Amino acid sequence: MADNYDLIVLGSGPGGYVAAIRAAQLGLKTAIVERESLGGICLNWGCIPTKALLRSAEILHYAQHAQDYGLTLAGKIEADLAAVVKRSRGVAKQLNQGVTHLMKKNKITVHMGTGTMIGPTTMTVKSDKGEEQLSAKHVILALGARARDLPFAPADGQRIWTYRHAMTPPEMPTRLLVIGSGAIGIEFASFYNDMGAEVTVVEMLDRIVPVEDAEVSALLEKSLTRQGMTIMTGAGVESIATSASGVKAKIKGKDGKVTEQDFSHCIVAVGIVPNTEKVGIDKLVEMDRGFIQIDPYGRTKAKGLWAIGDCTPGPWLAHKASHEGVTAAEAIAQELGNKEVHPHVLDRSNIPGCTYCHPQVASVGLTEAKAKELGHEVKVGKFPFIGNGKAIALGETEGFIKTVVDAKTGELLGAHMIGAEVTELIQGYTVGKTAELIDEDFARTVFPHPTLSEMMHESILAADGRVLHM
Repeated sequence: MADNYDLIVLGSGPGGYVAAIRAAQLGLKTAIVERESLGGICLNWGCIPTKALLRSAEILHYAQHAQDYGLTLAGKIEADLAAVVKRSRGVAKQLNQGVTHLMKKNKITVHMGTGTMIGPTTMTVKSDKGEEQLSAKHVILALGARARDLPFAPADGQRIWTYRHAMTPPEMPTRLLVIGSGAIGIEFASFYNDMGAEVTVVEMLDRIVPVEDAEVSALLEKSLTRQGMTIMTGAGVESIATSASGVKAKIKGKDGKVTEQDFSHCIVAVGIVPNTEKVGIDKLVEMDRGFIQIDPYGRTKAKGLWAIGDCTPGPWLAHKASHEGVTAAEAIAQELGNKEVHPHVLDRSNIPGCTYCHPQVASVGLTEAKAKELGHEVKVGKFPFIGNGKAIALGETEGFIKTVVDAKTGELLGAHMIGAEVTELIQGYTVGKTAELIDEDFARTVFPHPTLSEMMHESILAADGRVLHM
């Protein structure tokens, strides 16, 4: 029997390793179990390396439009896909090493291997070195999730890809089919389009990025179409046949007609599947469609067993997992006698979402339609990038910032952005929502000039009929 711990975390993604660090900070004897790479999917195969890919595509885009900034490039700018991927993998490796350092710094014991629960707080860990048994007072399941396959066309890594294949492609696509227009699908569509592929996006719902505000979806579709993409909404892929030379897909359009189209490759981005099978938890926890059901602090129905992140109900975002990890770790410390810590539950209405395409998309809170559906009397403010001095100076005049405010109380119900660097701007509204600020608080705040953030101020002013620069 290995040493007993106060806490074992099964999975080292952005929820798991953050939970372990917070637990160690609170004095708990902590271990983490990981079957592949510290940092999990997000750090090694998701959030971070995809942003490295997108950064390369962004630089390529600016280089190709250098003349717009009064610059002349002597030679032709070309994309080297292998070099771009190599840089992305280097970024992931650097951060993986960073997590390894954090484990050592916080005196967290790392067990590399596949963990299987044999009780609520006991597990076996199998590795190439053999099998060991670990026990703890508490266990956090941070199991993560994987890409969902199409039942009629499972990913093969050659012609049909998931996000993981798309990050280390065997070759550059020439004609790329992307199925699904959520954040993952649109980000890869944007990347490969900038890199020179001919991209078609198929979305079964009536608009792309369907969780976003309708006006954001409309502008993004217009922008991506202008960039050369083919966007098919209200459409579905009925079958896919692969060969050594490419992919044949039968696509049913919104008019009901089925056409057969040829592509070199296909990316499937139609959701995720939680990694909750074969972990030994079937009889320990309650699940709904494979997702572990938890209370607001992360407790499952089994005493001492907790769950966080993508193996629990959504939204399935890295920052949501990290926040849940901190909450669970603090709740565990409190149960173990620490009366100085006060865990805070997650308010899902204050979780921002970001899509790192070109132009970027970011939002927090309710859309205008959802706010009205819930019975709010709303006032809406909108301010365009073209009205902002910094945006004009940057040459980034496409986009807008939209705020949805409760007309009676002034509460900020939601904020929705599309344009340059909005994934950085959104946190200002997220802090405001968390602090329960009202429109007048934002209106009285001094925003620095010249900045893109001034549009946040103007959007709030616009909701109250006080916009200054339009």
